[in-house]
Amino acid sequence: MNIIFISNRDGKSRSVSLNNWAKVLLSVCLLGLPVGGGVLLGMQFGGDQSDLVSSIELMKRELAHQQSELEAGRVEARQKVEALTLKLAAMQARLVRIDALGERLTDMASLDDGEFDFSQQSALGGPEQGQVGLLAHSDLQQLYAQLDKQLASRESQLGILESLMVDRKLKQESSVTGRPIHKGWMSSRYGYRTDPFHGRRSWHNGVDFAGKEGASIVAVASGVVTWAGDKQGYGQMIELDHGEGYITRYAHNKKNLVSVGDAVKKGEVIGLMGSSGRSTGPHVHFEVYKNGRSVDPASYIRRTIR
Repeated sequence: MNIIFISNRDGKSRSVSLNNWAKVLLSVCLLGLPVGGGVLLGMQFGGDQSDLVSSIELMKRELAHQQSELEAGRVEARQKVEALTLKLAAMQARLVRIDALGERLTDMASLDDGEFDFSQQSALGGPEQGQVGLLAHSDLQQLYAQLDKQLASRESQLGILESLMVDRKLKQESSVTGRPIHKGWMSSRYGYRTDPFHGRRSWHNGVDFAGKEGASIVAVASGVVTWAGDKQGYGQMIELDHGEGYITRYAHNKKNLVSVGDAVKKGEVIGLMGSSGRSTGPHVHFEVYKNGRSVDPASYIRRTIR
């Protein structure tokens, strides 16, 4: 192989003859340069692509982590909302019970309508103090705690009031008050009177209520039957023990409707008016005893328990 060199100054040419080793070296130089450059470029671009892939993978992992945290936050928020919802439902149930209790107490106490109206929402008011945004979770918990405390206090007060009202109701039930009949009139008072059989002045240990035979005889207080049967001079008689030293008697009955040991309530029908025993006609002989001593029933007939 010959290589010709031409000079630009004098226009002369020179030729160089290459042997086989020189040819090989020249070929390697001419061909190796572009191949080496390509390899270098390939390495450069290949390295950039690897970094890009790594960056993409990193972003994917970070996104997956953020999605996981977001889902966990959603689950936690949902659980908190469910917990608050359950607590609110429990508080509403307690309010329903309190309202029912309040209405019952109002009815028991015979309070004026509107004074204690548990069916209406509590009256609230006051000047506006500026705009308030949404409550934070801590504020909401504080509000629930405050409402819970108020409910507990209200329940406690109503419980005390109910206890007092029950005591009052029991006192009313066990207190000797009222007439032993629904219909009739007082035909003889307590104390000395003219005896209807022999006309002499004699002591009358009770009061008499005349009426129609078979009319109802009612208990003037709750108690326990300690006598139900015939007694000399009284005919068919019923005796009730009301506790605290009080005993009442209902005599000359046509029929007794209770037996010894029965518990009777105030106003319950215990017998029928008749004329058994020492009697001139249908009536009920009514006696009141306090601590074993006979007392005038008239004061208990007119008595009012407050």
